[in-house]
Amino acid sequence: MNRTRYLTLIGTIITQFALGSVYTWSLFNAQLSDKLDEPVSQVAFAFGLLSLSLAVASSLAGKLQERFGVRNVTLGAGVLLGIGFFLTAHASNLAMLYLCAGILVGFADGTGYLMTLSNCVKWFPERKGLISACSIGAYGLGSLGFKYINLLLLSNNGLEATFQLWGLIAMSMVLVGGMLMKDAPQQAASVQQTESRDFTLAEAMRKPQYWMLALMFLTACMSGLYVIGVAKDIGENMVGLPAVVAANAVAIIAMANLGGRLVLGILSDKMSRIRVITIAQLITLAGMVLLLFVPLNANLFFVAVACVAFSFGGTITVYPSLVSDFFGLNNLTKNYGVIYLGFGLGSIIGSIVASLFGGFMATFNLILVLLVVALVLSLTIRPPAPKANYAD
Repeated sequence: MNRTRYLTLIGTIITQFALGSVYTWSLFNAQLSDKLDEPVSQVAFAFGLLSLSLAVASSLAGKLQERFGVRNVTLGAGVLLGIGFFLTAHASNLAMLYLCAGILVGFADGTGYLMTLSNCVKWFPERKGLISACSIGAYGLGSLGFKYINLLLLSNNGLEATFQLWGLIAMSMVLVGGMLMKDAPQQAASVQQTESRDFTLAEAMRKPQYWMLALMFLTACMSGLYVIGVAKDIGENMVGLPAVVAANAVAIIAMANLGGRLVLGILSDKMSRIRVITIAQLITLAGMVLLLFVPLNANLFFVAVACVAFSFGGTITVYPSLVSDFFGLNNLTKNYGVIYLGFGLGSIIGSIVASLFGGFMATFNLILVLLVVALVLSLTIRPPAPKANYAD
């Protein structure tokens, strides 16, 4: 049993590293723009579609795992990922790019991401925070590692060959990782004695706590994804930094994001997870207050975006375990899957608000209001009573 769960952990880390590679997408926008003769903004929309498709697939992966098992679904996701990148290499227009890179790659990535993470957490009920940190940390490191892999591929090959090789490498890693995985037992004996609630998705969605957690997650994702996505532009346009200096925000965000995953993930095994989320919300609030109300220089700007990135990384690490604290481990993939739709929604709502109401400040103000509401929710929410106390 011990050997099986550690092999599953190794397989999950390898798979997550490969799946995290999609976050290097911005490296290809300019070349794809030239190839398709389309504006960069139109090409970049493929990544927005990818994020949305990823979130939708994550919400469906639990059903697939129930039917086919974690290994088979992961292997299928790996093959689909390879096919998606291969077809992306041959995309000759925006519609094909959106279908291949946005929908196919996004669906493959989302299918593997949440399901393998949730399955791994179930294998280690006594160390849920640490395991989430290892798994989601590997996903974050994948974006960093593949940045150098893809830059090397681009410098030695054409755009099409790079996409094909990227797909081959990522697919191979997911296939190797998938072969090491096994489905976690329905419930470990150590948990059986202490687990007092285990809600199905339908039961969980009837509880107000479920939607409170969903709103808090949406808020964290909107603040993190929006600020991370436009950090360089904020530095140039709001702070007046030269482009080269503003670009340093990308490295600072990557380090802060990874730091949040590790620090808050490990901390969540040592104290109440909802209090860890409260801490993350307060740190995000500090960052947003700096962006909204303080005259910024380079250092304050970097502190502000680091606060947001640290909290975002920590929140998405702690949340799977937090949802299992509230609604049990057995249905975690499905219960967290619907909440995880907030990742996809958060990635587009911030951009829509900014385009409709005139830029960064409109979105920052919306995020500030939502953060205050989310903070109140995190301070007042309590886990639902055990199912035995309910008629349902």
